[in-house]
This record gives sequence, C-alpha cells and structure tokens, in this order.
Amino acid sequence: MASKEIRYKEQTFKLSYELVNPAQQRVLLILHGWGSNKEIMKQAFGHTMPDLKHIYLDLPGFGKSSNEMVLTTKDYAAIVRLFLEALGVETAIAMGHSFGGKVATLLDTPCLVLLSSAGIVTVKPWSVKVKIATFKLLKPLGMKKIRELFVAPDAQGMSHEMYETFKNVVDEDFEAEFAKSKSRALCFWGKEDTATPLYTGEKIAGLIADSVFYPLDGDHYFFLTHKDFIAEAITEHCKDID
Repeated sequence: MASKEIRYKEQTFKLSYELVNPAQQRVLLILHGWGSNKEIMKQAFGHTMPDLKHIYLDLPGFGKSSNEMVLTTKDYAAIVRLFLEALGVETAIAMGHSFGGKVATLLDTPCLVLLSSAGIVTVKPWSVKVKIATFKLLKPLGMKKIRELFVAPDAQGMSHEMYETFKNVVDEDFEAEFAKSKSRALCFWGKEDTATPLYTGEKIAGLIADSVFYPLDGDHYFFLTHKDFIAEAITEHCKDID
C-alpha cells in the first residue's frame, strides 16, 4: 500500500492506493462505492486479469484517504485525474462500483466498466418521502437527534464535510453524463439490487452509445461472486483498446 499527496482547490488530499501487477503496462483503475474502500474491490479482482496493472484507490474521505472539504462528483473526478497524472499513468480501463461508477464515467477512459452504478434518480417510496418532509420540518429546531433518526445509514457518523458531500451526490441525475460518454462500456448489474435497481442499469446501458449490459444474480455486491465472469468479459471486450 502507498499514498500520494494531491493539491486541489488549495486543499491537500492524501490518497491511499495499492498496485497489483505493477510491471504491466495497460492500466485498470478500480473505484469503490460510497461508504466502502479499495479493500473490497481488491478482494474481488486482485487475483484476476494478470495482464493489467490494477490501481485500487481509496476515494477522498474513505478508507485511508483524507478529505476536509465539501465535494461534488466532478470534484472527485478532477482529484482522480490529478492522482493519475502524479503517478504518470494513462488509464485504459476505469471500473467503478455504485458511486465510483459515476466518477469512472467522468474520466472518459477508452473502456468503462460499471458495476451497479449510481446516477439514475429512482422514485422514492411514500414512507421515505414522509421521512424527508418530517426532517425538513424539524431541521430548523436544531435537534441533533433528528439527524440520527432520519439520515440514511450511509451518512451517519460522517464529518460535516462528508455529510454535505453525501447530500451533493446521493440523488444526482447523471443521465446527461452517461449519454455523453464515448467510452466502450460494460454494464454489470445485480438482478436483486435494491440500492441501484436493475432497471437503472438498463437505462444507463441505453444512454451510452457503445455499451453491453449484463444482468447477473445477486444484490448490490453481486460482483463478489461474479468476479471471474466480469474479468473475462473485460479481457474480451477491452483487449484492443488503449
């Protein structure tokens, strides 16, 4: 494991990363989802695709990477670009799970791999709408317990900066960004995914001109049991792309 310091908007980010197959030339960047870190991605793919140099990165504010400012998805992509420049590498393939899929999309790599990517706004159940309305009504009272009761589990225990970042990205409509993508995209989805439902994957695949869609058994972390199939598909579809 290594770290790299990046300066962005007058802030210093210490980014933790790990290389697998460092002697290889073609680069595969792998980004985790919200609330996760590089370790789960390495657990899945660290022993696959030996012909590629893998870069596993903790995004700012997660794992062992620092963050002391409020960010947007575009900020995350800009920071990742600076990180790659600092390493002196050009990325042939960017893979992203959930929130990491949105960041990977913005990198405009020749090949894009989306694992149950976020970015399509879903219709909220009535119960969730009631909780949101109640939270907004009680928020001016300044009651700390309100946040504990109503904030999503993904946002609890966060610093102020990461909580505000979460609010920036959680319900972000990314349809236009997917539609603008020029990457060859492989879209893998869990059929039982409730965080980013299957229909959102079908929509994303329809928005990206050059895309293939793979519905697979499993939930939001389906890729842990389908890593070999995913690796084989990447090898087949991205082998002629640099």
